[in-house]
Amino acid sequence: MPTQIKITKRAIDSIKCDGTDRFHWDRDLPGFGVRVRATGRKFFVAQFRAGGRVRRMTLGPVTAMTPDIARTRAMALLAEAKAGGDPAMQRDADRRAATVRLLGQRFLEEYVPDHCKESTAREYRRSVELFIDPRIGGRKVTEIQRKDIAELHHAMRKTPYQANRTLGVLSKMFNMAEVWGLRPDGSNPCLHVKRFKEEKRERFLSAEEFRRLGAVLDEILTDGSETRSAVVAIRLLMLTGCRLSEIQKLQWAHVDLDAGELNLPDTKTGGRAVPLAPSAVRLLESLPRDDDNPWVIAGRKAGGHLTDLQHPWRRIRERAKLPDVRIHDLRHSFASRALALGEGLPMIGKLLGHTQVQTTARYAHLARDTVKASAARIGDSIDDDLDTSRAPAPAG
Repeated sequence: MPTQIKITKRAIDSIKCDGTDRFHWDRDLPGFGVRVRATGRKFFVAQFRAGGRVRRMTLGPVTAMTPDIARTRAMALLAEAKAGGDPAMQRDADRRAATVRLLGQRFLEEYVPDHCKESTAREYRRSVELFIDPRIGGRKVTEIQRKDIAELHHAMRKTPYQANRTLGVLSKMFNMAEVWGLRPDGSNPCLHVKRFKEEKRERFLSAEEFRRLGAVLDEILTDGSETRSAVVAIRLLMLTGCRLSEIQKLQWAHVDLDAGELNLPDTKTGGRAVPLAPSAVRLLESLPRDDDNPWVIAGRKAGGHLTDLQHPWRRIRERAKLPDVRIHDLRHSFASRALALGEGLPMIGKLLGHTQVQTTARYAHLARDTVKASAARIGDSIDDDLDTSRAPAPAG
C-alpha cells in the first residue's frame, strides 16, 4: 500500500522493510517518491503519465544522491512529461542503443566484405579490435562526441600513421551508424578532427644495392635457406613494380607469356594489364607448374599460395645489408629506375597501375633530379666546346 511522506533523509532512514516491494510518495511533489524493494534497498523514483499510460523511472539509489538532488531531477522529468514528452521512451531508446563495439562488429560483417579488398579488411579489423574497442568499445554509439574521438586520436600521437588510419575507420563506422539509423544525419563525431602530419617515407635502391640483393637471392637459391617461391616473388616485385598482393596472389590463369603480360582482374585500382620485361618472362617460364595449384607463388600447403613474405624478406634484407628497405620500396625503386631511364610520369603511372595523377606525382622530385642531371651533362658538354684553353690549335 503506497504511503505519503515528506521525503527527507531522516524520513528515508526511518522507512523499515517488511519484505515486500513498497512505494512512499512525497506529499509536496506528486510523482516523486522512494521505492523500497523486498531486499531492503531503497531508490528514488519519478512517476508520470505519458502517451496515455503511467510511466515510472528510477532516479538512483538513495545512497548515491541527496533527497534535494533527486527532487530536482524528478521535477525536470515531471515537467517534461507535462509538456507532452516521454522521458522514459528516451531512456528505453538509450538502453537499446548499440555500443561502439557492436557497431564495429556490424561494420566488419555487413559493410567491409562488400566494399573493401581483403588487405583493407584486415587493417580495418586490426584498428577496430586493437585501438577502438579497448578505448571506447563499451560506450553507446549515441553518446560519442567529437571530444571523445579527438582524445582517442591524440592518445595515439606517438604512432601518427596508425592514429590517422584508425580515425579513418572511425569516420566510416559513424557514417554507417547514420545510414543504419543509430545516429542522426550529419552527426559524425570525427568531423573536423585534424589528422597528424605524416612523413611520406621514400626509399629507393641504388644500382649497387640492386646488385647486392640479386647476389643474395642467387646464394639463397643455392643454399636453400629460403623457399624458391619467396625468391621468385621478390624478383617479380623488382622486375614489374607490382604491389605485394598482386604478386603473392598471382594465378597462372592471369599469366600470358606469349603476349608478355599479366592480366590482373582485381587490383587495388581495378583490373589492369602488366607488361612483362623479357627477364620477367624468362623467370616465369622457368617455374614448375602444378596442375592442382592455380597459384604462381606456391605455398607450403598443397594447392595454396605463399601467405607470408614479410618474414622471409626480413631475413633476406638483413643478409643483403638493407635493413631499412620494405617490400613496398621495391615498387618505389622500379619507379625511380624508370625515371632515371627517361620515362615520364604519365608512363610510370600507367606501369604502376595508378588511376590518379596525384599518386604518381610523389615521384616528381625524382623527375626534376633527372632533368637537372641531363641539363648538367648537356651544359658541361657545350662548356667544353666553349673553353678555348682546351680547344686544339688552329691548323697552319
